[in-house]
Amino acid sequence: MSALSVDVRLALDLPSAGPELLPGATALAAVLGYARGRRPLRYRSPNEGEGRWVQVPAFGYDRFDARPVCTGPLGDEDVLVAEGLHGRLDPDGWTAVRRALDDAGLIADALDARAAGRAFWELPEEELSVLGEPGTVGAALRALGCLPRPRYAAAALHHRRPALVPLLTRATWLQSVPHLREGDSSVAAVTHRELQANAAAFAELERVVAALLPTAPLTRLRLHDLLVWLSGTLRLPTAVALGEDTDEWRRLTGS
Repeated sequence: MSALSVDVRLALDLPSAGPELLPGATALAAVLGYARGRRPLRYRSPNEGEGRWVQVPAFGYDRFDARPVCTGPLGDEDVLVAEGLHGRLDPDGWTAVRRALDDAGLIADALDARAAGRAFWELPEEELSVLGEPGTVGAALRALGCLPRPRYAAAALHHRRPALVPLLTRATWLQSVPHLREGDSSVAAVTHRELQANAAAFAELERVVAALLPTAPLTRLRLHDLLVWLSGTLRLPTAVALGEDTDEWRRLTGS
């Protein structure tokens, strides 16, 4: 099978994204729309009498996912990466996030040690259950959520560990909370169940996305987050339409 000869017939059953199955082709188009979609913006510099229309990224792929991965201890550049996904911080917010990253680094070390090289979706269910605590991945993720501005800290850690640390946003949290079960350590357990229940479909989606976006591929953990976020914020139809207008989609479908 060639890189672009893919089976997009596999549907995704994602209760956190909605009650209906999400066709593989729809999911792929949405991801391409997120990565490649552009929107018009009226731009006028201070020395221009009139502005002009420019095309800017419609979503955060270029500002976040495609940025080079930082090395060394968590620091200033990690805050900038997180801002690329969640928006600019005021000075007080920036300081709070920067300080929180010192604690986030310790949490990241604990996550790495506990995961022992396994991806998030490869972890046993006990790692996302309160019954297995203390010391589980789920407990560490819950500690991450207790930091100031936790979604920024999660974004910084996800960018460095895209196969292990789930992202955290209000939209995806609200989508996931109704699907919590007794004993779940946090909404990360919902993500874990859906990734495992759709292992074949996510593996295929991850493979084709890597072939179409080779310079900055997305893990299935990030793909899950994207699909739930796009669905929960009613952006999915827009992303699909943008994706179906990309060169990658035309190459794939021959249209």
